[in-house]
Order: sequence, then C-alpha cells, then structure tokens
Amino acid sequence: MADPTLATSHRKAIPDLPVAHPADRTFLALDLGTTTGWALHGADGLITSGTASFRPGRYDGGGMRYLRFKNWLGELDRLSGPVAAIWFEEVRRHAGTDAAHVYGGLMATLTSWAELRGVPYEGVPVGTIKRFATGKGNANKDAMIAAARARGFSPADDNEADAIAILFWALETKGGVA
Repeated sequence: MADPTLATSHRKAIPDLPVAHPADRTFLALDLGTTTGWALHGADGLITSGTASFRPGRYDGGGMRYLRFKNWLGELDRLSGPVAAIWFEEVRRHAGTDAAHVYGGLMATLTSWAELRGVPYEGVPVGTIKRFATGKGNANKDAMIAAARARGFSPADDNEADAIAILFWALETKGGVA
C-alpha cells in the first residue's frame, strides 16, 4: 500500500451483513482526521488496522491532503478490495474550526469516492461507538485503546482504536440492524 504521508447522518443503505460468514467481503472502518484511523476486514477474514497521516506538507496546496486521501482509498481498494461497505465515525462537534474543516473535507472526499464506485457507506455516531466498545457513551481515549487491546489489537493511538471499534460494531450489529 502506498504511504499516504508522502495514513451527520450521511447514510446510504448498507446491505445486510452475513455476520456468521462475513469472510467473503471486504469492509472498511475509518476515524477521519488529519491522522485517520482505519480498520479493514479483508475478504480472507483477516482484520488489519493502522493510521494514515494526511498532514499537508510545507509546500502543499490546500487540496493536497484530500487528493492523497482519495489516492489512498483507491490503493486500499485495489490491494484489499473491492471494498463492499464503509463505516466512519460521524462527528457532530469539533474542538476547533480547523478540525471541522479537515473532517468535512475528508468526509466529502470519502462519500464522493464511495458514490462513484457504488460502495455503501454510513456514519456511526461517536457515542454509539464508545458505548459499544466500553459500555460508556463518553469513554475517554485511554478507555477506547484498552477496549481495542482487550480484543487482541495493539493500536498506535485512539484513532486506530476508534476504527477497530467501528469495524467490530458493524460486524457484530450487522451495521446497526441487529
């Protein structure tokens, strides 16, 4: 996979997930941000996760982070896909204006990329993810990392831990319909 650092209710119907046998489909979960957490359930049944940085370089124009993100999605789809469905953390409050702008740009890039390919996507509220992973809808970053570790993962940070939680939420709740 290429190095991306050179890592609402916007809903589209996600088909029923065969929880007992999801191994024949590729699912992607994302925690969007300058450091994007990702978790992928491959068609082979293996789960991989990590982070990708979309921090702009010193000489980058304003749209370069979004072009890198789009190219990263394409590379992920090419190497691990085709991606059958995408879930992302749906954030309604941001700590600052810059974070809100970055999130909005990444979400626009993600949803347009998915629409062009006919890939269903769904935003999952932050509280839903935290409650699923820890039992508390307002769990802190350390609790989310601990929840991912309890599932056998070693997340680099809370972004990766959130993506892991989103993926397991999607798999275990059939995308929220179970």
